[in-house]
Amino acid sequence: MLVRWKVSFVLCAAVMMISQVSVRAAETVKVDLGSENVTSGIPGEGPLTADEIRKWLAVPANHQVLEIQLPLGLSLGQSQMKGLDKNPLTRAKVELGRQLYFDTRLSADNTVSCASCHHPQEGFSRHTMTGNGIGAQKGNRNSPVSYNRILSDRQFWDGRADSLEAQAIGPIQNPIEMGNTHDACVSTLKTIPGYAMQFEKIFPGKGLTIETIGMAIASFERVLVTGPSQYDYRESYKRFADLEKEDLADLKADSPAVFAEYESSKKALEEFPMSESAIRGQELFFSKKVGCSNCHVGANLADEQYHNLGVGMSAKEPDLGRYAETKVEKDKGAFKTPTIRNVALSAPYMHDGSLSTLEEVVEHYNKGGIRNQWLSDKMTPLKLTPQESVDLVEFMRACTGSFPRVTSGRLPE
Repeated sequence: MLVRWKVSFVLCAAVMMISQVSVRAAETVKVDLGSENVTSGIPGEGPLTADEIRKWLAVPANHQVLEIQLPLGLSLGQSQMKGLDKNPLTRAKVELGRQLYFDTRLSADNTVSCASCHHPQEGFSRHTMTGNGIGAQKGNRNSPVSYNRILSDRQFWDGRADSLEAQAIGPIQNPIEMGNTHDACVSTLKTIPGYAMQFEKIFPGKGLTIETIGMAIASFERVLVTGPSQYDYRESYKRFADLEKEDLADLKADSPAVFAEYESSKKALEEFPMSESAIRGQELFFSKKVGCSNCHVGANLADEQYHNLGVGMSAKEPDLGRYAETKVEKDKGAFKTPTIRNVALSAPYMHDGSLSTLEEVVEHYNKGGIRNQWLSDKMTPLKLTPQESVDLVEFMRACTGSFPRVTSGRLPE
C-alpha cells in the first residue's frame, strides 16, 4: 500500500509539473523584433475609443510575455538585452507605451511629446542641433536616438539615467523639455478614460503612476530596433564565401537546413550588396590604422562607454558631460558613444549637434579631434586620403537597416 501511495504521489507531482510548464509556455510567445505585429498596435483608424481599447485589453494574447529574438546583426547581442527581467514586454504594454510616446498631453502645455525630439521620420532623433521643448526653448544637447535601446542600460549623453525607465520620465519634468511635473502628468492621464483603463489592466496593483508611465514608454522604445543592413547581410554570408561547388554539394546532402541558410544568405547579399567603396570603408573601420571599432564595437556598434573627443571643449564654459555625474577628472568632456547603425538618418552629429554631415564627422576624427587635457587616448590623427574618407562614410551608410512601422496618430480620446 505504501509503495502504491508513493507511486501515485510521484505521478501526481509529475502531472502537476507538466501542467505548470504548459501554463508558463502558454503565457509566453516568441516574436521577432522589427516585425509589424509587435508595433502595429490596436487595429483601426482615428482616435482610440474606449470600446476599441476595452476589446484590445480583453484579448489574452496581448498580455503574453514576449520572448524576444533580435534581427540579424543585432542578434549578436541576444544575451545582452537590458531591463526585460524587471519589465517584461507584452503587446499591450508596448502599445500603451506607443500611445504615450506620441502624446503631447504629457507636457505642461500640450505641445511636446517624446516624438518631438525623437521622431520616426527623422531617424528617431531630430534634424536640429539641439532638442526643442515647450515655449520654443532650446536645449544644450543634440537629441540622442531612441532605437536599439534594448541593448543599453545607462541613458542620455552623460549616462545620468540608470535605466530606460528612468530616462523615459526625465524629460517630463525637465523645465526646458516638457516642463511638467510628474504629479501633474499622472493627474492629467487619469482624466483620460482610455489610459486609466489600460494602466489598471496592464499594471494590476500598481495602476497609473509615474513609474508605470516610465515602464510603458521604455517597453515601446525597446522594440524600436534596426533591421538588417547591407553590412549585416555581407557578414552573414562570410561563413559560406569560401565554399567550393563540391563543398556546397556535400552541404546540401548532409545538412539541408544549413544549405538553406546558405541560399538565403546568398540571395540577401545579392539583393542588398555593399558597394566596393563601402567594403573598403569596412576594412578601414575595423583596422588598427583607423580604429573606429575601438569604440564602435559589438552588436550595436557602440561600446556604451564615454569618451572625450574634444567636441565643444574650446568653449569658454564647455559642457563637461559625464563628469557632472561621476566627478571623476578623466570624465571631463566625455560623452556616450552613439551607435553607427542607421547613423546616416540622424544628422546632425555629436552631443552638441555641431557637425552637420558624416563627412564632417570623419574629418573631425581625421584631424585627431580637438586637443584638450582630457582628450581620449584613442584620438590620434588618422592621415586619411580623400578616398579613404569617402569609403568610411560609405561604410557607415551601409549600416542602415529598416525601422519597424509605427503609428503616431492613434491616441486615446
